[in-house]
Amino acid sequence: MQHGSSMAGSAYAQRPASAHAMGSSPSPSADDPKLAAITVDYPEEGSIFPPEITPPTFLWRDASDSASVWTIDVAFTDGSAGIRAESAGERLRIGEIDPRCISASNEPPKLTPQQAAARTWIPDAATWEAMKRQSKEHPATVTITGFQDEHLDHPVSLGAVVIQTSMDPVGAPIFYRDVPLIPSELEEGVIKPLAQGDLPLLSWRLRNIAEPRSRLLLTGLHTCANCHSFSRDGKTLGMDLDGPANDKGLYVLTSIKPEMVVRNQDVISWSSLRDETVSPSRIGFMSQVSPDGKYVLTMLRGLEKKLADSYYVVNFKDYRFLQVFYPTRGILAWYNRATGRRQTLPGADDPRYVQTNAVWSPDGKYVVFARAEARDPYPKGQKLAERANSPEETQIQYDLYRIPFNDGKGGQPVPIAGASHDGMSNSFPKVSPDGRWIIFVKCRNAQLMRPDSQLYIVPAEGGVARRMRCNTPLMNSWHSFSPNGHWLVFSSKSRSPYTQMYLTHLNAEGNDSPAILIDNSTAANRAVNIPEFVNIPPDGMMKIDVPAAESYRLFDVASDLTAKGQLEAAIAAWKKVLELDPRNAKAQNNLGNALMWQGKLVEGTAHLQKAREIDPGFSEAQSDFGIAFYNREQFRAAMKMSDCDGAAIYGNKILAVAPDDAEVKKAFADCALKQYRQQMRAALEKSDWQTALSFANKVLALVPGDDEAEKAVQQCNLAVSRPQ
Repeated sequence: MQHGSSMAGSAYAQRPASAHAMGSSPSPSADDPKLAAITVDYPEEGSIFPPEITPPTFLWRDASDSASVWTIDVAFTDGSAGIRAESAGERLRIGEIDPRCISASNEPPKLTPQQAAARTWIPDAATWEAMKRQSKEHPATVTITGFQDEHLDHPVSLGAVVIQTSMDPVGAPIFYRDVPLIPSELEEGVIKPLAQGDLPLLSWRLRNIAEPRSRLLLTGLHTCANCHSFSRDGKTLGMDLDGPANDKGLYVLTSIKPEMVVRNQDVISWSSLRDETVSPSRIGFMSQVSPDGKYVLTMLRGLEKKLADSYYVVNFKDYRFLQVFYPTRGILAWYNRATGRRQTLPGADDPRYVQTNAVWSPDGKYVVFARAEARDPYPKGQKLAERANSPEETQIQYDLYRIPFNDGKGGQPVPIAGASHDGMSNSFPKVSPDGRWIIFVKCRNAQLMRPDSQLYIVPAEGGVARRMRCNTPLMNSWHSFSPNGHWLVFSSKSRSPYTQMYLTHLNAEGNDSPAILIDNSTAANRAVNIPEFVNIPPDGMMKIDVPAAESYRLFDVASDLTAKGQLEAAIAAWKKVLELDPRNAKAQNNLGNALMWQGKLVEGTAHLQKAREIDPGFSEAQSDFGIAFYNREQFRAAMKMSDCDGAAIYGNKILAVAPDDAEVKKAFADCALKQYRQQMRAALEKSDWQTALSFANKVLALVPGDDEAEKAVQQCNLAVSRPQ
């Protein structure tokens, strides 16, 4: 079987067929040599369906050229009567397209030749319920027979597949991110899979597999929210949220309820948590809420390196795999919600390594994480990769380790046998709810959304790792256990470049079944990633509003206006930010600066003082965000107009804060050179040889070997040496 490579698109349309009891016409024999073969592409042999899932789309390819109608006979081993249905075998069709996500940098989904050859059948609701009811824990054989005409007199083809329905319900809805695939230009060191203007297209959805469609919870944000996690009891949501200017230092922690509102008080600013042992910067990567909701595991960088030296990121032009991103340095830390304090996790805080992908055991007593030797993400002279899995990517292979949490005291990290030191990269571990198993991603390099990523299962204490049966041919990752531990959801690109969600069943021995598609999860030209089960009823989340993100958008607007010197508009924008987030120290500071520039000293001073009351760690040099923007923009504008005097005014203000600013120093040198040339030429025209010689030497000091200046020196020396 080649399940996964045989179908494209995220949603399909098909007319359901009628069904009735078997026996209206004789069934042909499977060993009849006159019958052409029917290959059932989906579901795969041995597939296990959840008892609450909606009807799937059966797909098959018929080697006969003459079949025009098909019967579907379902036989059960529990002794119950079989079912027969008829189908016109309509061709597979790509589903709904979101026109907002069509771009010159991507392509609409299309069928492969194998997909285009497929025939389809969707059981009607009653037929599917009967099939599931009679195949619980007892395999059912679905036989598809092709006939030349509707009289069903002349069978020409035959094929079959064995499936069954589990007694184990999925039992929880799936929360996931729904994204467009629109490649954006790379900005060095910036984690940005989408351009700023495309961010509002991001959506977050909840899918109850008993319903035919998902529920839209959140969309239209002008910032990026991404990696998320939930407490085991389904009461707490944690989610990385980008702040102003692509700030990765924010994290949402909020209670789950049907109507959710994420306000500024629900957002942690990691950079505001003072800790001298680590840098305040984090890279917004895979933070995890503890099972009891009391703590958060996160990844930070050490004090030794800059943030841009902590991860490898490249945006590709190929929308199918449009970005590669993985950390190359980092340590683990944990946050205590009760105390508001953050500290490193001893044993997972070694700066010689990158420690990432940390997850909790179900009882919260230990942590599993990925580790590799730390390295520079961009070695000198190394060319940036132009495609996913290129050998030009910085090579890194992670191993899985286990460490006790020990009330935050940590301990000795121990490699997990079967998921470490095997010549491959092992990452993104998830521990089963009963604590017996770890399912993780294995690939050649890096982690997660790799073309060759495969799911493996290993005993939690280590042992022999097994490749899972549910793997599809292209990209398998972003997996999550159902609360009852019987099901795993994951993402794959096997049917389409536009990533889709799949389910697999797990028995007590950790054996899994072939992948089951969760169809109609989004439009056919949108991708599904980071699916995660939430331990809530189907109506436990109906809507999420994030007014906190609006203040971040306004912050960027105000910063841009400040940089352009549009003070009136900037002041109005800063005030709007503070209406939504009055305890934003940066916004208070920047509004104060803008008012000071306008000469409104009393009002401006009040906001500057408020900034320092909110954050006593603010120093003037660190907090003058607006002034820095303003001075830089005015300086560049003066240089663009060749106004060296104006550039000197703003350049000196920049140097007062950053004495080694290379841009200003170079510009000053260029201005000086220009002035020296002008004065040298003017002196030569006046035959003022001494003055001309002085400025010619100043030119040569800046540009040794300058041809014009050397000629001027010769001319001056010759003129001075002539007899008067």
